[in-house]
Amino acid sequence: MATVVAKTGIRREQGWLYFVDKAGDVSRVRMQRSGQRVPKGRQKVARCGIEREDGWLYFIDKKGNVCRVKMKRSRRRVTAKRTTTRRRTTARRKTTRKKTARKTAKKTTRRKVSSKKPARRKSTARRKTTASRRARR
Repeated sequence: MATVVAKTGIRREQGWLYFVDKAGDVSRVRMQRSGQRVPKGRQKVARCGIEREDGWLYFIDKKGNVCRVKMKRSRRRVTAKRTTTRRRTTARRKTTRKKTARKTAKKTTRRKVSSKKPARRKSTARRKTTASRRARR
């Protein structure tokens, strides 16, 4: 499961969030509660100087030690291949965007025409009866 990277033995206090910062040290920040303001800033709890590796998740376990676990889904950094594929995909995207724009323009014009319905008129039968009643009086 998890392997211990650094034994720090940190004792946690309530209301604080403990994490491994960019420098590889253990820091803490005040947790925000509803309706309360939290002062900005973090406090270094222990200096470990851990060098992180890609594909690993670093955390602080129940005993207060810094541990790591292999991530199931991790991004691998590939630099040389991405630059060549990006150029090709941008050219393809432009042509597909034009086609989709034309399709959506056609659909919207059709919808506008078909969605408009003629306004309902009040029934003429009622008008005739009220007019005939007035004539009788």
